[in-house]
Amino acid sequence: MDWKPDRNDEKPIYKQIADYIEQGISSGVFPADSRLPSERNLARDLGVNRSTIVSAYDELVALGIVERKKGSGTRVSTDIWGTFHKRIPNWGRYVEDGSFLPNSPLVQQIRSEVQNRDLVNLASGELSPRLMPNVQLSNILSANPFTENLGYDHPQGNEMLRATISSHVKQFKNIKTNPASILITSGAQQALHLIVECLLKPGDAVAIEDPSYCYSLPLFQSAGLRTFRLPVDKDGINPDDLLSLHKKHRIRMVFLNPDYQNPTGTVLHLSQRKRILDISVELGIPIIEDDPYSLTSYNGEVNPTLKSMDANGNILYISSLSKIVASGLRIGWIIGPEQVIQRLADAKQQVDFGHSVFPQWIANQFLNSADFSDHIDRLRSQLELRNYAITTSLKKQMGDKIEFITPKGGIHLLGKIDPSIDEYQLLKESIKNGVAFVPGSILGSKRGYMRFTFGRSEPDEIQKGIARFAEAVKRITNH
Repeated sequence: MDWKPDRNDEKPIYKQIADYIEQGISSGVFPADSRLPSERNLARDLGVNRSTIVSAYDELVALGIVERKKGSGTRVSTDIWGTFHKRIPNWGRYVEDGSFLPNSPLVQQIRSEVQNRDLVNLASGELSPRLMPNVQLSNILSANPFTENLGYDHPQGNEMLRATISSHVKQFKNIKTNPASILITSGAQQALHLIVECLLKPGDAVAIEDPSYCYSLPLFQSAGLRTFRLPVDKDGINPDDLLSLHKKHRIRMVFLNPDYQNPTGTVLHLSQRKRILDISVELGIPIIEDDPYSLTSYNGEVNPTLKSMDANGNILYISSLSKIVASGLRIGWIIGPEQVIQRLADAKQQVDFGHSVFPQWIANQFLNSADFSDHIDRLRSQLELRNYAITTSLKKQMGDKIEFITPKGGIHLLGKIDPSIDEYQLLKESIKNGVAFVPGSILGSKRGYMRFTFGRSEPDEIQKGIARFAEAVKRITNH
């Protein structure tokens, strides 16, 4: 046979062989009741071990499309298209062939491990339940009878909530907009997905920060986009790097997280914000500003968002209540030109017929209440305490073996250790020792980094977790 398995493919060779034979059976290359090559001969022809062929044939037997008969070898089922033959779909192949890619196995492993109640969770990017305004939200439900229509709402989201968000971003972030320019989404993740699917096409070049949580998202690869990295330092990205990328690759869109960036915790310098806006206007490149954290500044001062400085409509602005109120509320929004918002709303309606009415109602009530400002003040002070707990613990437990920039807001800190340390081995040892973090290579191109998220755990748990992390480092370095 002319076909050979691809040894550079991530799919195991035995699965490639099984898929090839299954396709041959479906197309008639291997007719019903025909004898397949012997395991030994097929192994020789394909240049693989006989055990590989055995595994491939075992998979086909399990699917019910081939049969092993003593004395006559492996044959295609005689009743493969018969009315009495029951075939099991090759679900493994369906799962692998889907166009939307899964998270990396390591990301899936971390998410599975953090369900362990004995683990100090410094990996999950969410708030502690104690930082969520549960009492205030319960009071809203008790004091305000819900009388809204539970049918489908406006494609862009509830009009009252959009009007409230328009006022909210004007008051807290100096962003001037109107309800027609706002789309309610299921958090920032859906907002990013809609933008990628609706405004870009396969082969387009986009720029993302390095490191960035966007680096870990399969949605860019699923959409067939080419991603190029913008290095992040203590002041954010360098606008000249964006110019260089555009000259080489014709960048179509830029994704930025300017305030208390995930994972570095850094803030994009004001002068660099202005220069990036100038480049956007000069070259006509849209900027996607993802802003989940700006209201968490520990000193209460909110930096000018790119959108508040945008006089030309070049910025699509994403924010949500996930990182400042409650992740489970699933309320996010996009602000942008009306024609873009309408396009994204049309796509969202095709997916879910618009956002759920009930959480929109709760969000509207809370944003309009005096409780919101009180909650933000408390959130800032509590996050600052957790920030102090993690920075002091790292200095005490690790000394000069770790480097980091102390965040002034947000919930993330990026630590740098000896790059010769295998971060996956370190994660494995850390989980074994009772603490989880996110290896930096999931979020960027450089080795020797790890992200600690301190919004999920209490200060005493954070101290315990860093002590466990330091012990794991000692174990794998033997000192």
